[in-house]
Amino acid sequence: MSLAFSGLRVVDFTQVLAGPFATQQLALQGADVIKIELPGTGDMTRALLVGGNSEADSAPGMTASFMTCNQGKRSIVLDLKTDAGRDVAEALIATADALVENFKPGTMERLGLGYDRVRRIKPDIVYCSVSGYGQRGPKAGLPAFDGAIQASSGMMSITGHAESGPTRTGFFAVDMSTALHAAFAISAALFRRQQTGAGQHLDVTMLDTALMMQAPQLASTALTGRTPQLNGNSSPTREPTANVFPCADGYVQISALKEKQMNALLSALGLDGWAQDPRFADAKRRKAHSEEIRTALAEVLSQSPAGHWLKVLNDAGVPCSQITSLDQVMEEPALAERPVLQSLPHPKRDGDTRVVGPGHMANVDGPVPGRPPPGLGEHTEEVLAELGYSASEVERLRDAAVI
Repeated sequence: MSLAFSGLRVVDFTQVLAGPFATQQLALQGADVIKIELPGTGDMTRALLVGGNSEADSAPGMTASFMTCNQGKRSIVLDLKTDAGRDVAEALIATADALVENFKPGTMERLGLGYDRVRRIKPDIVYCSVSGYGQRGPKAGLPAFDGAIQASSGMMSITGHAESGPTRTGFFAVDMSTALHAAFAISAALFRRQQTGAGQHLDVTMLDTALMMQAPQLASTALTGRTPQLNGNSSPTREPTANVFPCADGYVQISALKEKQMNALLSALGLDGWAQDPRFADAKRRKAHSEEIRTALAEVLSQSPAGHWLKVLNDAGVPCSQITSLDQVMEEPALAERPVLQSLPHPKRDGDTRVVGPGHMANVDGPVPGRPPPGLGEHTEEVLAELGYSASEVERLRDAAVI
């Protein structure tokens, strides 16, 4: 098997979610990703629980959030504030094809590892900086977390109901999409390097990514001058036949946007006469009477369970899905043939654990499930040996708390 990034080395100075999930995508494609971690604590997500705080959620230093963002990597512990630590980092960078960091802008320069210094060590390096607002500008120094960017990007202003007010998503929408954006940018830069022999400095921001995710809404605002409002669960198109509706045992999401779909929906629900009603003859008039339509649909749908309506509406050609919980999704039969959910040996316990793996398939040489995420500093001696450090030199570094 020849994976896309086999033979490439990535030095990974990232932590939390956006940076580590980006470099994990490269590892799943065969890159040798070496994660640089701080002495003592390492990546802060090693102790950051997602989903609860019971001991069952994680093992020490190996939380669910860490495991799902660091598969296939090697970990070394390095004190970058020491001269000896920076010497090791520079020796490693000299062997690398890409460097990825998501410190606050200016931090890598203060550590002596900014782009200008690094490209003197490795002129063709692809150097990717991931931040909230960019490496320069009035907000460059601000701390950036997913919720803060959802707020400042306008994302929350169109998410939620009029009754609830603005809400954030129930998942790390900006972090995870920024990771995929960064992985694409790095991949493009590596391809460019193959064509030109030249490296690049990439400036990837969470704010830019959040705006890209809202491209249709931003384009509409620019074109019409009208700012989108809180949408609730309705479609941005405002079609009353595209919404979430209660059933006897839960909820379904219906997306009847075309005339054919709308007519099929009304027919399947026994409301055939509504399609001929002048009040609902076209999209403009349906929107003017949207509450009447939603109320009528909800009344019929609430009389039977979601499973019944899934079959009836899908058979009628109406896009319809049941709202399911994450534990239900994990048992989805359609995922059985997909690589996105992987079972890996748990690094700290007996047995396997399930994590999110590759997000796509290829007929040959596609992404592969990563090996288990590394323990803190698990590969320090191994990597130093590859760099030519002797056993006595490694011991001196350890005695000096550099590693």
